Amino acid sequence: MRKFSIALLFLVFSQALCPGGKKPNILFIYTDDQSTRTVGCYEDAFDFVQTPNIDALAKSGVRFSRAYIGSWCMPSRATMLTGHHQHGVESMRMEGKYPGSLYDPKKCPFWPAVFRKHGYVTAQIGKWHTGVDGGFGRDWDYQIIWNRPKYVKNSPNYYHDQITEFQGGKPQLVKGYTTDNYTTWAVDFINGKGRDAGKPWYLWLCYGAVHGPFTPAERHKGKYRQAGVPIPKDVYPPRPGKPGYVRKMEHWQPNKGEPVEKKVRELGPVAMRDIPGRPLRDWIRQYHEGVIAIDEGVGRVLKALKESGQDEDTLVVFTSDQGFGWGQHGFKSKVGPYHATVGAPLIIRPPAAKAGKTAGRVVKEPVSGVDLPPTFFSQAGLPLPWEMHGEDLSPLLEDPGSKRISPAMLVHTGKIYGSATANIPAVDDPRLYHGPGVPWYVMLAGGKFKYVRNLIEGEIEELYDLKGDPDELDNLALKADFKETLAQYRQMAIRELKRTKAPFVGNLPRPATLR
Repeated sequence: MRKFSIALLFLVFSQALCPGGKKPNILFIYTDDQSTRTVGCYEDAFDFVQTPNIDALAKSGVRFSRAYIGSWCMPSRATMLTGHHQHGVESMRMEGKYPGSLYDPKKCPFWPAVFRKHGYVTAQIGKWHTGVDGGFGRDWDYQIIWNRPKYVKNSPNYYHDQITEFQGGKPQLVKGYTTDNYTTWAVDFINGKGRDAGKPWYLWLCYGAVHGPFTPAERHKGKYRQAGVPIPKDVYPPRPGKPGYVRKMEHWQPNKGEPVEKKVRELGPVAMRDIPGRPLRDWIRQYHEGVIAIDEGVGRVLKALKESGQDEDTLVVFTSDQGFGWGQHGFKSKVGPYHATVGAPLIIRPPAAKAGKTAGRVVKEPVSGVDLPPTFFSQAGLPLPWEMHGEDLSPLLEDPGSKRISPAMLVHTGKIYGSATANIPAVDDPRLYHGPGVPWYVMLAGGKFKYVRNLIEGEIEELYDLKGDPDELDNLALKADFKETLAQYRQMAIRELKRTKAPFVGNLPRPATLR
């Protein structure tokens, strides 16, 4: 009797989501390394930023102030495909020359295959960075991808001359500015190319911008040349209260009153070359100019939805794999557990026919990348195929008075996934670090505070007041008055690790702040 009641409730809920039994299309726009500072409607956006199309999407949907989608490119995408934090993505691994990577689809199934079985046409266009197997014919009905792990020599080509696979076929060298190419292919799909017009569709549109080398379209170069750019408060060391690797961060040095780039590393695998003496402000202007083509792309795909008559039936989601730090806490990278380095824009607009109730709503409670796959299943009226780590965000989209109660979590385990994370590498093991020396960490945000536990024996924990200290400069974990709050959030993080079956939860190094 109980099983029948649950099934009946699910049927009623599904019909409420999809009147007449029609399932919504889902357009999932996913950019690369894009900070909230680059989107005009965000609180921390610079005054010069112009993103009219993304801003218009936010006005018609729900904007999330604090979204922690991932820590860097590959694990963020693995989360989007599985609904799991990095430690729950079994068999995913880095192998061969970077960004070479592999996974076993039997141990690591991707949920778009489930959508296919339930009548959806699934499509993916753009950057692929999750194993050499792109999954065409298993996970995707329609696919045009730049497969970075598969074509390693071509992997730095984020903006031009990409080796591209069409529908799993032989690779082709494609000219043109990639942001524009991806948009054109997405518009073609929305207008009916390669799909059954009688079926609902799911499209994951993965832009490679604004990843390094941060190349704007020719038409946008110099657009922000005269823009005034504020300098972060802690661009230079010593940064008291931060963990050791942040205190030592030195990507920038003063020159005539402004920060300029310092030589830190040789040319990396994605051509993010250090240019000693180049002003930080110039980098920031160039980075933001690269976003303009993304905004134009968003405008084009939304226009295609409207002109094709599909806007009323399409859920639209806009986000990025994570943000990118430019001088904040000394960074020139992502990965670090700070809003400046990983905070991503997230905007969700329900199908236009149902978007009125929550149009323009801003959700200030933090959310995680693992929350998106369960939300997609809920909106499609489909049961989850396996247990996922996040929670359905649908109530926040449908009821203006609803609030998120559970905390949001982000776990960074370098380049290691699944059961391989059971043993945390030693402090002198390079596998413990990724990016500019960022160690494994657990980050949890909820209520008033954000907590970070760096998984190094004897390192300090971090605790920040999300409202009173949005720049995350004052580490409250070092203050006696916040001892109880610190202990509370430490336990919350451990509970979340246990709930999500983190293999390393019983092996956590003891922090210096645990007395």
